[in-house]
Amino acid sequence: MHIIYTHTNADFDAVASLLGAWHLYPEAAPVLPPTLNRNVRDFVTLYESKLPFVRHADLGREPIDQLTLVDTQQVPRLKNLKGKVKLQVIDHHDLHQTLPPEAKISLSHTGANVTVLIEKICELGLPLSALEATLMLLGIYEDTGSFTYGSTTARDLQAAAWLLAERHAHLDIVRDYLNYAMSDEQKRLFDQLVENLQTLDLYGHTIVISTAGVDHYVEEISVLASRLRDLYQPDGLFILVDMTDHIQMVARSVSDAINVAEIAEFLGGGGHPRAAAALIKNGRLTDVTEKLTRLLRLEVKPALTIGQIMSKGARILAPTDTVQHASQMMDRYGHEGFPVVDQTTQEIVGILSRREVDKALRHRLEGAVISQFMTKGRFQATPMDSIDTVQKLMTEAKIGQVPVVNPASGQIVGIVTRTDLINLWQLKDNSRAKQFSLASQLATTLAADLFELVCEAGEIAANQGDSLYIVGGFVRDLLLTMLEDSPTAKAKASPRFDLDLVVEGDAIALAQVLCDRHGGRVRSHRRFGTAKWIPPEPLPFVYDLSGKQIYLSSLDFVTARSEFYRHPSALPEVEQSSIRQDLHRRDFTINTLALRLSPHHFGELLDFYGGRNDLEARLIRVLHSLSFVEDPTRMLRAARIMARLEFELEERTAELLDNALDLLERVSGDRINRELELIFRERQPALALQQLDRLGILAVIHHGLMVDDLLLIALDKLQTGLDDTPWGDTTPEPVHYLGLMSFWLAKDELEHFMERLNLRTHQRTTLKQVYKIKRAAAKIAAAEQASRLCHLLDGTSSDARLIAWLALDDAAACRQLARYEAELKEVVPLIDGNYLKEEFQLRPGPIFKTIIDALRDARVDGEASTLADERALVERILAENHC
Repeated sequence: MHIIYTHTNADFDAVASLLGAWHLYPEAAPVLPPTLNRNVRDFVTLYESKLPFVRHADLGREPIDQLTLVDTQQVPRLKNLKGKVKLQVIDHHDLHQTLPPEAKISLSHTGANVTVLIEKICELGLPLSALEATLMLLGIYEDTGSFTYGSTTARDLQAAAWLLAERHAHLDIVRDYLNYAMSDEQKRLFDQLVENLQTLDLYGHTIVISTAGVDHYVEEISVLASRLRDLYQPDGLFILVDMTDHIQMVARSVSDAINVAEIAEFLGGGGHPRAAAALIKNGRLTDVTEKLTRLLRLEVKPALTIGQIMSKGARILAPTDTVQHASQMMDRYGHEGFPVVDQTTQEIVGILSRREVDKALRHRLEGAVISQFMTKGRFQATPMDSIDTVQKLMTEAKIGQVPVVNPASGQIVGIVTRTDLINLWQLKDNSRAKQFSLASQLATTLAADLFELVCEAGEIAANQGDSLYIVGGFVRDLLLTMLEDSPTAKAKASPRFDLDLVVEGDAIALAQVLCDRHGGRVRSHRRFGTAKWIPPEPLPFVYDLSGKQIYLSSLDFVTARSEFYRHPSALPEVEQSSIRQDLHRRDFTINTLALRLSPHHFGELLDFYGGRNDLEARLIRVLHSLSFVEDPTRMLRAARIMARLEFELEERTAELLDNALDLLERVSGDRINRELELIFRERQPALALQQLDRLGILAVIHHGLMVDDLLLIALDKLQTGLDDTPWGDTTPEPVHYLGLMSFWLAKDELEHFMERLNLRTHQRTTLKQVYKIKRAAAKIAAAEQASRLCHLLDGTSSDARLIAWLALDDAAACRQLARYEAELKEVVPLIDGNYLKEEFQLRPGPIFKTIIDALRDARVDGEASTLADERALVERILAENHC
């Protein structure tokens, strides 16, 4: 027998989940637990005849061989649950029970558990009655606090909207059962709880403890907990009620830092991290309250820990390093200070700041060792320390950086700076300081299998002590789509289909674990910390604008790194670094956005540099004033993104670009050509080329380049006007765009253009053929005989003829090009060289070309249509040449 079960004291989400799972597994029995919350019990009593539930007492003795748990992970104690059972868990909390390894576990991060089941019912198109839809809506409303709890997700709202719109759920019934009046006993107990309420402030959390005593049992004190939570809105709530022979505790939490399940376990109970209970016997209320307070001080974690804001990894100095070396390190990495570590003991012995180095340099002490100037002391914190700990250390020791060490190994794992604290306070003052999550958008954008794989990769990284992020353009486009929420926003997404995955830690180890679990192979570069995992089968990614499924042949993982430029326009030198520094090396603020993939912060947006603000303001902004100096190709990227997103350059960024234009002359042709090819792959490359022209970039690449009406018309025809032409099957390639851009250049200018961009051999050949066609345009237009047209165009490629057809402002010449492409280019005589050797016994020589050319001319001009016609022509030529 297959049964569906949930937790005791079942609320509406639990019972609605029973119903939802039954629709997915109609052969199973949805069994009500022995105890239900009062409002749930009254609802079931009234509507039981129209619902498929089986009472716990009516379960019978048939052995249970399959068990599906919903809204719980606790396997129940049932008499007929014996032997090996096929177990499935569908819950919306993190895993907090030890389950058999063969169990099928489906965990989601939704406000209500029933939301996940509704999504599946909707996907399968299963029917629901209005009553069933109402019960499911009750589950969503109750477990999300009518969409006010912090755990509420967009998926919950979407599921509720579907129930209302498609399944006619009744809101009036929802309102009646959610606003259920307290009984007289509950009211008296509630008044006691309010009167005896005390508040604790622990590590930035507000925690409420409320106590009461009665001489008899009062049911559903969990309802009172919900009322108190709604009234006071604490981060954590603990109710202790003395009922003569036992003390009942109910606990609620809205923060991962307050795991009420762990605290309840110490008191003999259990539950979820956000909701738990305990029944405590043989204890006095005052003693249990004191014990609970001590537990809270030990178990509650800081609201924000050092580990959450630190930059992973830290560069260090030795006490024997010179002031000059320290100054060079500060210049190279832009740091204002470094930890100083004894090379023998590996202990932190001090902090060296920029202020101390500058003072030594002013006294010309470049060669002195830094131990003379550093602030001495074993300054350090651990990842679990609170922000207050570091702030106090900085204030007392007058230091701007504090190394973060692993308490077990003593190794430095990160660093916290004054800037981190300043940014943190600014965030707290910002009305948008709450963590912004794109988890639901990510789930609906990626294909289901890839989304599960990304979740798994984030969990693997966390287990390794690392962090995994999606960064860059994909995150930007995801957020842009959410902010604008329109088809035009989706059309602005990058035409590239990939995920930029960055690991703050060991990218190669992460890729290898995925490979071990799922098969395939890994290609890695230890020097650069990069790994490419190639799965056995391509991974479904997303759908493109046409609805076509896109597949990924691999997933690339890159270790977070920083870049250093030795001189303007040089290629960067790369070193392993933190996610913050990895993002800082990127081109524009809107490309510095990252999504966290660690299990407890999945989908949270990292925005160190104001990318979201610039995205909303529709601005392209560089991260620092030397951005275009370090990498002038960013100018071309700016034009490309401006055109695609219809954004503008931020005022200071426009000024910096204009000042750095001449630096493009130092950039190699290969790098410029690569950026141009990215522009050619855009959905509207003409817009990006217009931006290049407007910003003065084209003129720096080559003085003869410009975007005028003729070029725009030609580009439009290339993209949209080929269907009814001989080139209808042609896909636009970079050579077509290069040919059109350079079409109006003189011969010497064309040579310089090809040299400047270091074009490939086939591209140079094509552009030279285009120039040849352009020079012969008048003759091509005037060619009356087909053979004459062939003489002019033979030896040119189809690409060259297409470029000329697009660009020539000569209708007659264009007709001739199309005629040649459609009718003449494939025409060949029946007689070839082998025929001449075998049938005419000719030896190869100049006469062969004379004959073949004459045969081709006769064919295209209609003077020879049969083999006999061709033989007669061959005989005449042989006679004329006395052969």
